[in-house]
Amino acid sequence: QVQLVESGGGLVQAEDSLRLSCTASARIGNTYLMAWFRQAPGQEREFVAAINWGVGSTDYGDSVKGRFTISRDNAKNTMYLQMNSLKPEDTAVYYCAVGVSIAAIYSWGQGTQVTVSS
Repeated sequence: QVQLVESGGGLVQAEDSLRLSCTASARIGNTYLMAWFRQAPGQEREFVAAINWGVGSTDYGDSVKGRFTISRDNAKNTMYLQMNSLKPEDTAVYYCAVGVSIAAIYSWGQGTQVTVSS
């Protein structure tokens, strides 16, 4: 099973930017997608963004559209999440995931904390 390792979380102020990275321990097949989810304390896990590993098509959750950008580097087996105009409500643990669809995730990272202060 592929291992996923996130990095790049931290404490920032509102309107700041942050870039998360997720590196997979093995090559991701072109029929798979990689995605970011997040979970705030006391809340359910929320879909943030996803990218098709083969063609690079992307999808975003409504709360981050226009502010976050997902991208990938196939050669490095690495996915990124560029987060701009951060808001306090973006505070959460961000998880990297890989699967055949958003509803069929087969591997999760350990999570990285993002805290946005007002």
